[in-house]
Amino acid sequence: MSATTTEAARTQDVFEPLNFVLFLAIVVATLVGIPLYGYYVGFTLFDWILSGVMYIITGMGITVGYHRLVSHQSFECPNWVKAAILVAGGWAMQNSALKWGADHIRHHAKTDEEEDPYNATKGFWHSHCGWLFYDTPYRSQKYEIRLRRDPVVMWQDRYYWPIVVTGLLLPFLLGAWHGGWQGGIGAFLLGGLFRMFMVLNSTFTINSLCHMVGSQPHSTKDSSRDSWLVSFVSFGEGYHNFHHTYARDFRNGPKWYNFDPSKWIIYTLWLLGLASNLRRNDPTVG
Repeated sequence: MSATTTEAARTQDVFEPLNFVLFLAIVVATLVGIPLYGYYVGFTLFDWILSGVMYIITGMGITVGYHRLVSHQSFECPNWVKAAILVAGGWAMQNSALKWGADHIRHHAKTDEEEDPYNATKGFWHSHCGWLFYDTPYRSQKYEIRLRRDPVVMWQDRYYWPIVVTGLLLPFLLGAWHGGWQGGIGAFLLGGLFRMFMVLNSTFTINSLCHMVGSQPHSTKDSSRDSWLVSFVSFGEGYHNFHHTYARDFRNGPKWYNFDPSKWIIYTLWLLGLASNLRRNDPTVG
């Protein structure tokens, strides 16, 4: 029986215990292990600064790279720039750009329908993180066709797990260089695990809260909403109703005063000659 036939024959989601155990381990380590380490050993200013820097780098890897560059083709850039951004996105451990992008393309194609991977009509926890723990029959290769034509995306998919490991190893090595083995452990816990937990949840808030809380100034065709508050933890992704209405626009916050650091990074790359074809799809905003 072919893979296509098997996929068509299966009509229910299948629980994936490995994803659940991995996510649970990150949650327990972050909410229990890290506070205990902080209480008995303590963290240095270097650890906190490194965690903040890694949060920004990996978060932007998702918003600028996985989301606006790969999933929506909101701008173009040289392959070496794309590779660097996708490595940063891989450090966030949200799957490869190929798989992340395919799921996101399906989300826009089937918003609020059964095929929507983070279907908000199924409740907060499903859209926030519950969908991660199931393999769905709706994950079709048709959503990957365009992405598979990109050699950089395929390269990142091939080496995804080594990239994830380097994202955890880097803070440890920087911490060890700064403060020995103990410094390495502290930097790993904050710059690696805690940072990863925070970036995961900042991304999840777009899938959950931005389909439940906020305004719909641009369209009421689906449940997407604008939330300026969520934008402060998600690098500008909170203007989600605008994004669903004008999906290929390189901006999520179209007004100059909207907090959208991702669009500022893309615009800065353009100023430096490292990005081109910045797309603006909203005819009412210059």
